[in-house]
Amino acid sequence: MTRCIYNLSEVNLKDKILKGTTTVGLKVRDGVVLAADRRASAGVYVAHKFVRKVLYVTDTIGVTTAGSVADIQFVYNILKNIYNYNRISGSGPITVKGLAMYLGTMLSRNKYFPYVVQILLGGYDSNGSSLYNLDYIGDVTEERYTATGSGSPVAVGVLEDGYREDLSLDEAADLARRAVFSAIKRDSFTGTGVIVTKLSKSGHEEREFYIKKGITEGQ
Repeated sequence: MTRCIYNLSEVNLKDKILKGTTTVGLKVRDGVVLAADRRASAGVYVAHKFVRKVLYVTDTIGVTTAGSVADIQFVYNILKNIYNYNRISGSGPITVKGLAMYLGTMLSRNKYFPYVVQILLGGYDSNGSSLYNLDYIGDVTEERYTATGSGSPVAVGVLEDGYREDLSLDEAADLARRAVFSAIKRDSFTGTGVIVTKLSKSGHEEREFYIKKGITEGQ
């Protein structure tokens, strides 16, 4: 019998993930704002100019994504399945915190064969607005505002300077847009434009912004 030895130190996961994107999230009283750029990179190559990195679990709960595309697709489908299972099984809608805790446990359980993802999960539920940051080994932190990806050092400075807990959703959306645009100007792996979504008890409202092409309403 052949014994398979898997040594994470040989894989250098830190050199392979959390690069080539900028995503941001902000929690305010009336909801959560998520935003991300649209460029997908493979090393120094721009693999796609119009990738969607803001996804929806429900009309009021969303995620931003960074990492391996295949792993992101799998984890995203798991989140949707867990939400729908709880809804139709009689357990009632699962909260944003419940989804974050479930996903964190799943990622931690698989940390020696990890799903290479970095996810911001946020939205509005019966407990109000909430925002969580999850990494590929299952670490879960609740945030007021945060940024992930290669452009995060630039973006988080903009968030730090402009964030207030009493921001309106529109003000938070504008701050998120400016944070990602700042990363686009300074980080070569972040680019094309920005998707910004506002998640509140009434649903989500999405818009797209481009530096050279003006403003396009989200679909």
